[in-house]
Amino acid sequence: MKISYNWLKQFIKIDWKSEETSSLLTDLGLEVEVVEKYQSIKGGLEGIVVGHVLTCVQHPDADRLKITTVDLGLEHPVQIVCGAANVAAGQKVPVATIGTVLYDKNGESFTIKKGKIRGQESHGMICAEDELGLGTSHDGIMVLDEALKPGTPASEVFNIENDEVFEIGLTPNRADAMSHLGTARDLRAGLLQRGVNVELITPSVSNFRVDMRTLKIDVNVEEPSLAPRYCGVTISGITINESPSWLQNRLKAIGITPKNNIVDITNYVLHELGQPLHAFDASKINGKVIVKTLPAGTKFVTLDDVERTLHQEDLMICDEKGPLCIAGVFGGKKSGVTDTTTTIFLESAYFNPVSVRKSAKRHQLNTDASFRFERGIDPSITAYALKRAALLIKEIAGGEITSDIVEIYQKKIEDFSVFLNFSHVSKIIGQEIPKDTIKKILVSLDIKVNSVSEAGLGLTIPAYRVDVQREIDVIEEILRVYGYNNINFSKKFNATVSNSPRTEDYKVQNTIATQLNSQGFHEMMANSLTTPSYATLSTLLKEEHNVTILNPLSNDLSVMRQSLLFSGLEAISYNINRKNSDLKLFEFGKSYHKFLNGYEEHKHLTLFVTGNRNKETWTNGAQSTDFFLLKGYVKGIISRLGIDKILNIPTQSDVFSEGAAIGYGHDTLVEMGVVKKSILKHFGIKQEVFYADFNWDLILKIITGKIKYTEIPKYPEVRRDLALLIDKNVTYDSIYNLAKQTEKTLLKDVNLFDVYEGKNLPEGKKSYALSFTIQDNTKTLTDTQIDKIMSKLQQNFETELGATLR
Repeated sequence: MKISYNWLKQFIKIDWKSEETSSLLTDLGLEVEVVEKYQSIKGGLEGIVVGHVLTCVQHPDADRLKITTVDLGLEHPVQIVCGAANVAAGQKVPVATIGTVLYDKNGESFTIKKGKIRGQESHGMICAEDELGLGTSHDGIMVLDEALKPGTPASEVFNIENDEVFEIGLTPNRADAMSHLGTARDLRAGLLQRGVNVELITPSVSNFRVDMRTLKIDVNVEEPSLAPRYCGVTISGITINESPSWLQNRLKAIGITPKNNIVDITNYVLHELGQPLHAFDASKINGKVIVKTLPAGTKFVTLDDVERTLHQEDLMICDEKGPLCIAGVFGGKKSGVTDTTTTIFLESAYFNPVSVRKSAKRHQLNTDASFRFERGIDPSITAYALKRAALLIKEIAGGEITSDIVEIYQKKIEDFSVFLNFSHVSKIIGQEIPKDTIKKILVSLDIKVNSVSEAGLGLTIPAYRVDVQREIDVIEEILRVYGYNNINFSKKFNATVSNSPRTEDYKVQNTIATQLNSQGFHEMMANSLTTPSYATLSTLLKEEHNVTILNPLSNDLSVMRQSLLFSGLEAISYNINRKNSDLKLFEFGKSYHKFLNGYEEHKHLTLFVTGNRNKETWTNGAQSTDFFLLKGYVKGIISRLGIDKILNIPTQSDVFSEGAAIGYGHDTLVEMGVVKKSILKHFGIKQEVFYADFNWDLILKIITGKIKYTEIPKYPEVRRDLALLIDKNVTYDSIYNLAKQTEKTLLKDVNLFDVYEGKNLPEGKKSYALSFTIQDNTKTLTDTQIDKIMSKLQQNFETELGATLR
């Protein structure tokens, strides 16, 4: 937000330097990010002086040039070669002296230098108005008042506006400060706190009166909840023209390009008081003005020549034939003010902030008006701002006020009531502020003190302070005006140590992230917003389960993701397209679901592995990643988390061409596998991608128990091997589970270290070489005990699985 210092001084008479004022505004919470210089004429006519043309003769070598001698108020006159047809002796003219910097129409600078033109010396330039930025004419040089004294600086002859503009980084909650009046109101409070007694001067509208009642336009508000207050007045006999220079300078200083006097006045009042206004060409209004919503699908052409399709919730300003304007957002092309307009209907209203914001976002329109309406303007100045604008229009554009102000205000927007407890102020701020100082600060902020007691103050907060509705908000107002820098810091240092559990989510995440980083993984963070079409890539995902965004930025970001797989594949595709194809990524994130019983969020940890394991070197060739590498990473995470009693179960997910899952109890802990080629094709990925999806919510639930540990065994473990000939359909899992059931106490581990299929084996058979680790934690095992266990294992393998020893 830009604030003109000269404009601000119309509200508060202050002679502070801009640096001091910007510092105070920043202390008050209106952070001044930069202070820029503004000049109504670029360069400020510096180096331009009044010259008196003493002589003017024809250039001997050029028909269109003349040689002049000009008195610049110096000891001797100077010679200047001029090409203007209207230059003549006796004239007073503006002269750019040697070294003066001028600017062309594109803003590019050039410097006046001593030179020769067709053999004749020239010591300056006699200027036309467009060369000085004083107009657009280039028909000839400017001829000034004969009474002017030679050598007088041109900046003293012409009214040059020199201003300083504050660029304020306004926070969204400070809707009350979105104008010069609002900023001045805060500045006054800050000055009073610092002992500078100033008055807030507001524009007078006491001269407002109806000239004649010849054009009344009735107003009907059909949606009072969306337009609580609506005012309008007609002004006839106006002349559309350029605005006066003072008005143009005010707007240019804050970055607004002047258009015509009517539009400029509405913009001026908007930035002066914070009240958006809109002017309709009254001749284009059919019947009365109706404030209502229209059926969905209604077409409407806005001022920017774009045809827009209306939503059924868009509040519209209409006449009896159709829409004229999107309320609080943007005007319509057919009802706007043009160069031929002579009569206007001027609107000033308070629109529902939520309604305006939805319409603005829906149609992707961000205007100065919507910016203010959607944050909440002052409902008490609606009619005042209308009178202010009407008086300016009469003054600048002529015309007469031809109707009473039509006002629809069915239910007044009330101020807020808050009780401020003095003890709470001291407790929150950490320092006792005198009660008189508190009252003084509140009054300076237009907060009424209704009652005073030993305990506190009964307050009424003006309705325009939408950010001050609770006691804590009032305390914040007191503190920012009192000054954060005025709060004393205690020399005593206090610290608290909270008892944070070992299994707190962020701690567990950090532990696993550190492990994955050490294994070459990179953490990624994908957007939770995604495209709805991804739900069609898996039968387990349903489009009706999508959590849809009401006002999406685009269709590709219109729903919350149901799976972390697709956002991960987007990242992989992005990297592969940039020649980075060997990837190991992980992400902690959430999936979002809409079910019949409500919305749900599920936390996940996902792993992605693709490309080669290591970069190819002269000593090592490229080796592709595979499923078992991913499985090793998964098992490492489970081991690091201290989770045991896991089960190998089939995966239920259809995103894998091959996959497996690990269960815990009746729940699935992690699913992993090779992503289907049909899914990869959707993302333009041609290489294999291995993916694992952990149920992080289940992990946190599992690890919240007490830490369990076992001592290092004192007695040795024993390994025995078996080579079994088994049917091809017998899995390692079935052998592992049968071995564990056979010897539950002493059998510590079963490992498959060799698989053979091929020659010298019967058809339909395969050979598994297995190792069995046996250990007793209480004593050393004897050969007899070990042989008995192995004999029992062999017998059960033969009986249950049809295995034979090789």
